[in-house]
Amino acid sequence: MHEAPIIFPVNIIIAMGIPPYVAFSWVATAIILVVALMVRSSIKMVPTGVQNFVEVILEFFVNLAETSIGHMGMTFVPLIATLGIYILVSNFLGLIPGCEAPTSNLNTTIALALPVFLTTHYYGIKEHKLSYIKHFVGPIRSLPALPLMILMFVIELIGHLARPLTLSVRLFGNMIAKHKIILILGLLAPAIVPSAILGLGVLVSVIQAFVFVLLTTLYLAGAVEEAH
Repeated sequence: MHEAPIIFPVNIIIAMGIPPYVAFSWVATAIILVVALMVRSSIKMVPTGVQNFVEVILEFFVNLAETSIGHMGMTFVPLIATLGIYILVSNFLGLIPGCEAPTSNLNTTIALALPVFLTTHYYGIKEHKLSYIKHFVGPIRSLPALPLMILMFVIELIGHLARPLTLSVRLFGNMIAKHKIILILGLLAPAIVPSAILGLGVLVSVIQAFVFVLLTTLYLAGAVEEAH
């Protein structure tokens, strides 16, 4: 996806053999780090400007984690906030001429989904030990129901293994579709359509970042809650 010219100095990095999605992933990371350092260097008791904007975003992730996960919500705020902010910045990069959204590449989305999968089951096992198996067999306690327990286990196992795939493909597919729609409609009506589609692109970027983070939060909440 190189319909627009690659911006300087990213074109130099790409010319060195680095894939565009990796190069722009570095750009997204650099943007986040610069903003974080700006806020850190000018923290005030009464937030203003960039600090106020960043605090609103972080408060959203804190509320989401505490509401969905409960007593362990704050444990997962760093993971949830990092994923949400990185995906949002990466999505927005795809709206800038000459840039490419790292999330429009399946390698990036898989790299985001796999840590969610591993973290979910790590904390599930850490919190419940061997009792974590109850999350996979359903609310069944009698021996005659053993075949149904085995069936439930297989179904739940397949569902859990499919989570990284659905997380990564959903984000990847929507970012590809958004990019293609903006490109095609921009060629058809360059004076009118791009503004409206650009607004739609912003909306899609925000929604997809929110959906990824929301599903991550729900997966973590399901892993650490007590099985019934």
